[in-house]
Amino acid sequence: MLTTLRCYQWKWLLPDLAAGLTLTAFMVPTGMGYAAASGLPVVYGLYASIAALTAYFVFGPSRILVLGPDSSLAPLIAAAVAAGPVADAPARAAVLAILAGLFCVAAAVLRLGLLTDLVSKPVRIGYLNGIAFTVIGGQLPTFLGMPRRDAVPAGQSFAGDLVVVAEWLWHESIEPTTAALGGTCLAMILLLRNLAPRVPGVLLAMLGAAGAVVGLHAAGFATPEMIPEVPTGLPSFSLPVVEWGTLKTALPVAAAIALVAAADTSVLSRAYPGPDGVPSPPNRELAALGLANLAAGLFQGFPVSSSSTRTPVVAAAGGQSQLAGLVAAGGVATVITWAPQAVAAIPKTALAAVVIAACASLIDIGGMRKLARVRRGEFAVSVVCLTGVVVLGVLSGIVLAVAVALADFIWRLWRPHDAVLGRVEGVKGYHDVARHPEARQVPGLVLFRWDSPLFFANAGMFRQRLLDVLAAAPTPTRRVIIAAEPITDIDTTAAETLCQLVEELRSRSIELVFAELKGPVKDRLRQYEIYESFGPGAFLPTVGRAVAAYVSAHNVPWRDWSE
Repeated sequence: MLTTLRCYQWKWLLPDLAAGLTLTAFMVPTGMGYAAASGLPVVYGLYASIAALTAYFVFGPSRILVLGPDSSLAPLIAAAVAAGPVADAPARAAVLAILAGLFCVAAAVLRLGLLTDLVSKPVRIGYLNGIAFTVIGGQLPTFLGMPRRDAVPAGQSFAGDLVVVAEWLWHESIEPTTAALGGTCLAMILLLRNLAPRVPGVLLAMLGAAGAVVGLHAAGFATPEMIPEVPTGLPSFSLPVVEWGTLKTALPVAAAIALVAAADTSVLSRAYPGPDGVPSPPNRELAALGLANLAAGLFQGFPVSSSSTRTPVVAAAGGQSQLAGLVAAGGVATVITWAPQAVAAIPKTALAAVVIAACASLIDIGGMRKLARVRRGEFAVSVVCLTGVVVLGVLSGIVLAVAVALADFIWRLWRPHDAVLGRVEGVKGYHDVARHPEARQVPGLVLFRWDSPLFFANAGMFRQRLLDVLAAAPTPTRRVIIAAEPITDIDTTAAETLCQLVEELRSRSIELVFAELKGPVKDRLRQYEIYESFGPGAFLPTVGRAVAAYVSAHNVPWRDWSE
């Protein structure tokens, strides 16, 4: 806030006011919709919006990022609040927000903000697609006018929701008025988003739905189910009280919420950098996210995240600073203080249409198709994450997504690229002979490059690949040079494997030399007390020096094109 006020320019005031009013028109229905999708009364979505926008205005480092209720968190919140009595749902949701906020603040203090980079793009695409389908599946009953499903837990998987809807449609019929009104709202939002993005389609759809309900009632027709009357007044400071068992159950869900919110915020802050083009510091962003969640939990809200649908609204409306968010918070507060009856005039199917439209924007089919075209392995990772969320549910899907991300990372390090190098006429340096068949190799010398750190999982692979290369060498080998610049670390298991490899090669009268091995890695070998065991001259500063040393030591007939 201090940075915003100190650097604020008066020419930003009118654009910020306009953007704030536009954001208000968007946040009122979406906040209510995400509250309903989370299994909570709609007013708590407005409370969470006010708290998140105000807290981020005070603590947030980004000039334009918008925080509030979000579709990526709705299934997690719904699953957690459905695990107890309906009357206690708001308290359980507030506890989730407080715990998630504490996790984020602790991670920021420990400077763990960069850990969100471990969630790769394929994992993120698959996960968000799965989230979008899950939330849409959860909104279908409300959208179609199905009766309340007391026997079906909220926040279940997309597959489970489809089964419930299919069973209901098999035995019952669609409520035509509700489905038609919801479908009209959805079509209006999607069409205006694509044809006239500056027009507040969500607001127009809500006004149209409210007007349609009035008309239906006046004509004597049955009307869709409406939102219950919203309490008048602002949220108050309240420390939620839950049983100890509920608190223990909430911890893993809160950790998952913190991970998802942090990853979303990290991605969005990079998509909308500051005026100098530099993204906000990740740990400051993480701390602000945590404080916004704490504020939401302490003021009768539920977990919040950055919004990939509302942030572009502010950007398109010309917002210049977080003052736009503060204006939106004031606008939402004005609505529930002075005009709560306007909120109660909205049918539930219209809110479901808002949530479905927001989730539709998260579905990235183009990203999946590009992955399938350019990298099949990453496409498979994305499909596994999507399937996990859709079939197993959100919490299990998150665990699977993180496991897949780590497995993919280890797999790439376990089976890295390696190359035998040779000299190409007229080109400086040494190059992969598989890509340059014309490359010449020094007689009796194998120049081998390993493009990964050496650690417990790939040390055996390194040894086997080197022995295979020696077996395929065109001439009997007297020395192996490891082009070691890509080897950024050697752990104790790999060090032991290297020692065994040195002895194995010596028994075959083959010398092992490292070229361009980094100083910190050589320091590791000294710590392991094995540096001297490689022998004198085993570590040389460049590949060229290493080749020249071999040619001189063994009097090899070799003439380089550059000489």
